[in-house]
Amino acid sequence: MIDTLFFYLFALMTLGGGVLTITRRSAVHSAIWLIVSLAGAAGLYLLQKAEFLFAVQIILYVGGIVLLFLFVIMLVNLDQAARERQFNRQWWLALASALGVGGLIFYFLRAGSGSLQLAAAPVPSPVLEGNTERLADVLFSQYLLPFEVASILLLVAVVGSVIMARKRV
Repeated sequence: MIDTLFFYLFALMTLGGGVLTITRRSAVHSAIWLIVSLAGAAGLYLLQKAEFLFAVQIILYVGGIVLLFLFVIMLVNLDQAARERQFNRQWWLALASALGVGGLIFYFLRAGSGSLQLAAAPVPSPVLEGNTERLADVLFSQYLLPFEVASILLLVAVVGSVIMARKRV
C-alpha cells in the first residue's frame, strides 16, 4: 500500500514537473521544475531498488546538469534572445518528423502486441550480487568503448560551453 502511494507521488512529481518545465515563461522557474521532475524519476528508481541509478540521478542530473543550465541561464542575455526570431519557418519539417515518429511508435506497438511470447523464467543464481556490481560489469566489459566515447563527448561539450561563455575581446 505504501509503495503504491509513493509510486503515485513520484509519478506525479515526474509528470507535473515535466509539464511545468515546458510551460513556464521564466527560464529559472523552468529549471526549478526540472529539478522536481528529475527528483521524481530518482524516487521511481529507488522504488525499483536501483539505488545506484537513484544516486546517479540525484548527483549527476539534479546536482550537475541543472546547475549547468542555471549557469547558462545567468550567462546568456535572455532579453536579447527573446527579441530574436526563434524559428525559421520549418514547421512543415517538424510536423513531418512528428508524424513519422508517431507512425513508427504506432507500427511497433501494433506489431508487438500480436507477437508476445512468454519466455521461460530465468534460473536464479546462487550468489546474488548487487545491481551496482552487475551494472559495472556490463558497463566496463561490453560497453567500454561507448562509455569512453560518451565521456569524450561530454568533455568536448564542457570545453565548448566554456569557450562560448567567454567574453569576446
